[in-house]
Amino acid sequence: MTMVHIEIDHVSHSYGQGPLARPVLNDVCADLTERRIGVVGHNGSGKSTFVRMLNALLVPSQGVVRVNGMDTAKQAGKVRKLAGFLFTDPDNQIIMPTVREDVAFGLRRSGLTKQQVNERVDQALTRFGLESHGDHPAHLLSGGQKQLLALASVLITEPELIIMDEPTTLLDLRNARMIGRVIADLPQTVVLATHHLDLLDEFDRVLVFDGGRLVADAPPARALDCYRGLMV
Repeated sequence: MTMVHIEIDHVSHSYGQGPLARPVLNDVCADLTERRIGVVGHNGSGKSTFVRMLNALLVPSQGVVRVNGMDTAKQAGKVRKLAGFLFTDPDNQIIMPTVREDVAFGLRRSGLTKQQVNERVDQALTRFGLESHGDHPAHLLSGGQKQLLALASVLITEPELIIMDEPTTLLDLRNARMIGRVIADLPQTVVLATHHLDLLDEFDRVLVFDGGRLVADAPPARALDCYRGLMV
């Protein structure tokens, strides 16, 4: 699978307007072509705002974000077909009553036959160890299973880019490591915002945010040393 090209061109963002505006990103620039990109920063650093711009959940107050040349502010629909998003809390994106129905929901406008949809769903459930839970109520799964279900529901549409906003924050260490192994095996480009720094050891590049600015952009060891320094 080809890598996705993400361009961040002098991006700033504020919540609100006028004197009550709260700036959260300040003149961020980056050119991202790697397969595994980590994003770290303390709460309020701007990292979640940053990753939500990559599939047009938010658009910049100033500057431009481009994904494979597409301006997220002008071509949001096309960008969202290319990029799937995984939230911190999987309950925020589990839509349908049962596990099977939730995975199938993303294919509702795919043009596939019912048999083709069922085959794709079976493959997804098996891939994430949910094959025996297809008819179970989705919201009664364990935390780790819910996050696997959310990921399966994103991947069923075959996005080229997967953006994850702290997907392991609500999980215990065992389930966090399980999600980490799943991420490592994905063929897609992954942008992962996380507080679980060990998930980033094998990543290609890590961005460090502090006070709305991109303060480090380097391989994991060097970037995470910078981040730990900020936390002292």
